[in-house]
Amino acid sequence: MNYYNAKIAKGKTIEEVRQTVESALGREGFGVLTEIDIRATMKKKLDKDYLPHVILGACNPVYADKVLSKEPRISTLLPCNVTIRQLETGEIEVATINPEAAMNTVGNAAIEEFGREVQAKLLSVLEAV
Repeated sequence: MNYYNAKIAKGKTIEEVRQTVESALGREGFGVLTEIDIRATMKKKLDKDYLPHVILGACNPVYADKVLSKEPRISTLLPCNVTIRQLETGEIEVATINPEAAMNTVGNAAIEEFGREVQAKLLSVLEAV
């Protein structure tokens, strides 16, 4: 099982894809809590050039509450990261963490169902791209 799922968007700008992703996340009950601009960070810290690449820290508070109540240290795996990056071809890749794979590594059967449910929601976000 892969630790991520991804989809390529063709013929769209990174801004258009980001709007689509954020709207789809909202429909699935997620909010974006954090943003890391990889391109800007690497330029500032290492003076290294990257293509546009952002990491959105998405959280569905209902599911966060469910898993935290069963496994408090699961916070080390939260929020769910969604990346949007431009490829050398100009296409845009959207990738999401596979929460089912992440939850399975914890070894707590009480949260595995939640991983499957969140995985379905994130796959729906990818389908919207």
